[in-house]
Amino acid sequence: MTQAKIRVTSGIKPSGELHLGNYFGAISNWLALQEQYDCIYFIVDYHALTERWEPEQLKRRTFQMALDLLACGLDPQRAVLFVQSHLPQHTELCWILNNLAGFGDLLRMTQFKDKREQAEAQEGFVSAGLFDYPVLQAADILLYHGERVPVGEDQLQHLELTRRIARRFNGRFGEYFPEPEALTSEAPRIMSLADPTKKMSKSYGDKHVIRLSEPEESIRQKIKTAVTDVGPAGQAMSPGVQNLFLLLKLSAPVAVYEQFESEYKKGSLKYEPLKRALFENLLEKLRPIRERRAQFSEGQVRAVLQEGAERAGQIAGQTLCEVKKRIGVG
Repeated sequence: MTQAKIRVTSGIKPSGELHLGNYFGAISNWLALQEQYDCIYFIVDYHALTERWEPEQLKRRTFQMALDLLACGLDPQRAVLFVQSHLPQHTELCWILNNLAGFGDLLRMTQFKDKREQAEAQEGFVSAGLFDYPVLQAADILLYHGERVPVGEDQLQHLELTRRIARRFNGRFGEYFPEPEALTSEAPRIMSLADPTKKMSKSYGDKHVIRLSEPEESIRQKIKTAVTDVGPAGQAMSPGVQNLFLLLKLSAPVAVYEQFESEYKKGSLKYEPLKRALFENLLEKLRPIRERRAQFSEGQVRAVLQEGAERAGQIAGQTLCEVKKRIGVG
């Protein structure tokens, strides 16, 4: 009898076109996990409502995210992919779990404190949705009985809240939800080429990111003008040079990386050949992604999302039915 695979659940915000920071920091890990686990992935468009949004832009970005994920190699035969808002069970379970989440626990969420300050400064308004964000995350995970969740350090506090909510439910209504565990990885932190003291993020502007579908000439210029620093032999690399080497390590053959690393240690490194090698190897890394992206039609992408919602919906429906039965509603 074949042993059931451990279930992994994870979501991603539809924040626009994927860039190198997204790909190397999270998506490449998703692709590896689908080979080993029972993966349920979703685009969390409801979570995107906690920040200022434009309706048409959100629709476009949600589709764009699905297309990019498929182009990167997410396989609908090995993993489920759908859009969060296509299944109402997410928000319905969230409301139920709100009654098992501690107000004090939510107040202690460090991400809420940080985002609250940003919201107050930018909008003069802090939504209840921003405050309740971690409970919807808990619903996203528990709805599918997620056992493992790939997270960075900044999300560990939210995952612990999910575990606490699961324990409270199980304690009151009988053992039902697993307590999900973190799947941590040594995900590389890609920095901005324009300012290597900041992570690669669209929030800083276009010059700070390299998008997976970006024109070649634009990529060439961004790498050519990337911030570097002259580092004498024997000294630690500056942030800018370290970032270039990290990108080279992730995109080039080992021999190429080791050659430039050796030149740096000897103090003979020239940045122009380093940047040229990075550009050439990065394009080679992105080529299959771009080719797959061009092959997908809009209809194919939407069909994948619909099939994914149907598969996920079967699990979500069963979970919500059992939860409502246990708590005495419906």
